[in-house]
Amino acid sequence: MAEMERLQDAPTTPPRPEYWDQRASEGWRLVGVQWERAAAGDDGEGVRRREEVPYGMRVADDCAHLEEKPDEMEVLARMLRLIADDLPLSQVARELNQAGFRTRAGAPWTQVSTFNLLPRLTEMAPRVFAAALLGRREAAAKRP
Repeated sequence: MAEMERLQDAPTTPPRPEYWDQRASEGWRLVGVQWERAAAGDDGEGVRRREEVPYGMRVADDCAHLEEKPDEMEVLARMLRLIADDLPLSQVARELNQAGFRTRAGAPWTQVSTFNLLPRLTEMAPRVFAAALLGRREAAAKRP
């Protein structure tokens, strides 16, 4: 497959028909159009970007940092164990529901909601595995 070349222009005025014709004659193919405008209620100081707090985390009391949210971390740990056991996502959702866990919205887990959490689970897997391994080591050290 041929390597694709990309070009992005940021015109200050709407392009004239000649612009499109010139790009096409140079071999460019239009693959998308992106529009932007000031957000409703924007005071002109720029658009405020809002992001959802990542699953398994919450805003700390100082409102400047994130900290782990224990119940969501438990969901991630369970999901990781169940997926590592090669269970299908539908079964993972059933297991989470039977254990009494709910999504952030308070809804029962579904195959789709577990699938949507996979990128976050992949991101958190090293931390979850490390915590589980540490817990096993501490438990083994307490045994006579």
